[in-house]
Parts: sequence; C-alpha cells; structure tokens
Amino acid sequence: MRYTLLGNTGLAVSRLAFGAMTFTSGDDRIPAVYKTQAAEADELVGHALDAGINFFDTADVYAAGQSEEMLGQALGARRKDVVIATKCGIRSGEPLAQAGLNRRHILRSVDESLKRLGTDWIDVYIAHVEDPYAPLEETLEAFDQVVRSGKARYIGFSNWPAWRIAAALELQKANGWAKFSHGQMHYSLLCRDVEREIMPAMQRYGLGLTVWSPLSFGLLSGKYDRAALEDPANRLATFRLLPVDTDKGMALVDLMRPLADARGLSVAQLAIAWLLSRPQVTSVLLGASKQHQLADNLGAADFVLDDEAIAALDAATGYAPHYPAWFRPNLADQPYAAALDPDVPTWR
Repeated sequence: MRYTLLGNTGLAVSRLAFGAMTFTSGDDRIPAVYKTQAAEADELVGHALDAGINFFDTADVYAAGQSEEMLGQALGARRKDVVIATKCGIRSGEPLAQAGLNRRHILRSVDESLKRLGTDWIDVYIAHVEDPYAPLEETLEAFDQVVRSGKARYIGFSNWPAWRIAAALELQKANGWAKFSHGQMHYSLLCRDVEREIMPAMQRYGLGLTVWSPLSFGLLSGKYDRAALEDPANRLATFRLLPVDTDKGMALVDLMRPLADARGLSVAQLAIAWLLSRPQVTSVLLGASKQHQLADNLGAADFVLDDEAIAALDAATGYAPHYPAWFRPNLADQPYAAALDPDVPTWR
C-alpha cells in the first residue's frame, strides 16, 4: 500500500480507502446498496486493515446510522490505528431540524456520530452536500467549533461546486476558522466533470481530493454486459444515483478490456489505477461489499499505470469544453507563448 498526505495537512492516509456505505444491520430502504451484514463487514474491514488501508469512510445517513455503528464495532481496538471520516448534512430524519448544514444540525450530528462510532474523536468531519439555505458563514463557524472542541481533527466537504469551495476557503482564512483539508468528490473515467472548475479551485488552495464511486457504481467493474444491466437483481438496474450513459459506459468497458489484459489487470483495477495516476487525487474510496470485490480492487494499490494506457483512456473519455472555457484565448497562439513555462499544469 502507498500513502500520501491529506491535502495541506500532515495527516498520512492510504492511497486506497475503504467506504462503508453498504454496511447495514437491517435497513432495507435501498436493498441494492445497504446489504453488507455484520459478519461480512468484520471480514471486509479486517481484509482492508491487513492490506494496509488506514483510511475508512462512512456517513451519518448511510443505513440510518447503522454504517457508522458497524464500522466502529468492526474496527474495535484498531480504531486508534486508523483515520475515520464521516459526514453530515443530508436529511437524516423526518423533522426539518434533522437536515442541512445549519449550526444546530451540525453540532447535534457530530455528537451522534461520535456515539455511533464508539470513539472520542472523528479524524475528518465532512459536509456531505451543499446547503443553499444555511448561510455559508454559519456552516463554517459551526465546523470550526467542532474542531476547536476536539470532536474532529480535520474538516472537508463533499459534492460542492467550485464557487462555494473558493468562497469557503477565503472566509475561513479571513476569520481564522479551521480550514478544509480536502474535498470528497465523484470522479471516474465516465464522469470527469471535476476537472473543469473544481480541481483547479482545489489546486489553488492546496486541497486534497478523495474520490467516491471510482467505478461509477459498478458500471466500470467489468462484470456487467448489456443484458445484465436490465436484470433487477443487479444494482445498476434498480439504483441509478449517477446520471451516466450506460451505452457509453459499456463501450468504454469494451475499450478497457484489451488495455487491462495487456497489463495483467482487471477492468476495475485499470479504472482505479487511472485515478491513482491523476496527480491531484489523494485517495480512492473502495465501496466493495464482497471479499472478492475488495481483493480485486486492492490489486491496483501499487500499480503505476504507463503513459500509453493513460493517453488512451484520456482520449476515449475526453469532453468538449464548456463556457467560459471555450471562450478563453489559445495562449499557444500568442506572441508571448515562448515565455510561458511549459511545466505549468493546464486543465481542459
């Protein structure tokens, strides 16, 4: 296993992390997702620990808090050896007070997460979504309070747009509040939207990037064919959180198979290795619910993808620039182009 620092902090985390979203002790609201029972959860966590993973992720909303409880129980005495991230902000109950990123809900949620996880502190506390109703200053001050109280060591955000990220970092700097360490965003070969505006904003502020659903909820696992996508027993047939084009996804998998075979990788390992090759990616969350899935995904841990494969995958998954990117002048055509540093990173 390889390790790196989480954004602009000194916190060392594994390049592959374990996501406990599927853990449940009986929540049947989303059976395609909440399906990993206690015995298998214990085995998965043990396997992850043995493989060198020290970064575990969950959220208060996963299986109505059962994921946090089961992760805490599975880690047991090993809790002191790992980094735990959990999240708040998505509605967690019927009352309106149990939602959002207002001060009341944040301070209540962190206490409940601590109790469910069975720990005295949360390593990384994350705003799960943006809240268009709570003032951003209120959210950030509440997160600062969580850190100052010792209930969390670091903070982050998830699923935020670039403008809110930049505004938050400037407010945190101006007020002396605890600063975000990283963002947890969806990123995969089928969804490279973060490259447009979000990754440049995060790079500007030195933030880390952790990736959820690197296989686009299994579409890039290589285990599905076109007929299987319509089978109600498969998660992709009943739970479509991601607005991805399945035809495009299957065509991409067809392209990936020979690239993976030539390198002794599975399709899933190739997809994960591509993400690990991106210089801004800190850690990739593995959402495996079965031992064989986790074992396969872990095969990408120490593999360094070659330039030829990266170029082929980049070309196959490129996208047209959106406004205002398409309106920017082509600096390469300008007279001063020779004075520009060719090593300065550029984004699509």
